[in-house]
Amino acid sequence: MDVKKLAMEPEYEFLRTNKRLGSRVMLLGLGGSYAYGTNNENSDIDLRGVTLPLRSDLLGLTRFEQYEDGNTDTVVYSFNKMVKLLLECNPNTCEILGLDENQYLIKTAIGQELVDNSGLFLSKRAAKSFGGYASAQLRRLQNAIARGGMPQREKERHILNSVQNALAGFQAKYGEFAYGNVRLYVDQAVTPGMDTEIFVDASQTHMPLRDYQKMFEALHNVVRDYDKIGKRNKKKDSGHLNKHAMHLIRLFMMAIDILEQGEIRTHRVDGLDVLLKIRAGGFQNEDGTFDGEFYQMLGEYESRLEMAEKHSVLPDHPDMGKVGAFVESVNQRAIEEEWE
Repeated sequence: MDVKKLAMEPEYEFLRTNKRLGSRVMLLGLGGSYAYGTNNENSDIDLRGVTLPLRSDLLGLTRFEQYEDGNTDTVVYSFNKMVKLLLECNPNTCEILGLDENQYLIKTAIGQELVDNSGLFLSKRAAKSFGGYASAQLRRLQNAIARGGMPQREKERHILNSVQNALAGFQAKYGEFAYGNVRLYVDQAVTPGMDTEIFVDASQTHMPLRDYQKMFEALHNVVRDYDKIGKRNKKKDSGHLNKHAMHLIRLFMMAIDILEQGEIRTHRVDGLDVLLKIRAGGFQNEDGTFDGEFYQMLGEYESRLEMAEKHSVLPDHPDMGKVGAFVESVNQRAIEEEWE
């Protein structure tokens, strides 16, 4: 596939005509399975990119975070939104900076600067943003496959683990709970038809409403998605679950690369055979559960991630002085429209 020609297809006309895109797009590349090298004949083409803000975004009253086109599965982040996500080591944005050269449709000189400076944004936060997310989600998917025979009490405990991971993610993103505390636990159910259920004790004072909403949504989404998976047809959805399991193991791989080498490697070469085997159902039993070899591999990756974080070459947090200088340099050129 010639990705350079892809952007010229009629369905991508918005890339050329939208005032926030066009020549302002500094990076645009493949996303999803095509980016990782795990695509098959059923894979859709996703595009992910970064665009420079307008002068009015920086000095005036307009605001812009990202452009999405659902028809082509394209997401283009504003540069400033991209920076915020990169500082969190957000997997979906980090991977934009780790593509092979032939996977970029657009890479301008200023886009190359962003790629060259990717190390500014990397820190030990990757252990939580990549590895923590992968671990929680993988366990949720594994247990969802076999949850038909799982006692309801155990189901609640597994959901609780995922919810607690989501809460930890919220803390990492928004800071410690300076406004109070939140306690989650399993106890005797009050909801009809349940033996036990998850309860929350929350004490919040003078907490910004928007932060409260984000915290509630983070917890609510875990429970919603867990229940949604539990209602799926296992035979019909085994391919979907295998795909998720593959991508979650890939997250472990990418997290270890970042922590050990300080490099983002989106296109997988090492371990690609394992990822493709997972996607093809090579670790699934006939009843839809994963076999012992898969669990052993999972344990090994968890141990490797723990060691990688402990001995990482990365700092605990990015150097905000250097990040700030780079961001100011880029935004200054965006204002002056001198980015070519």
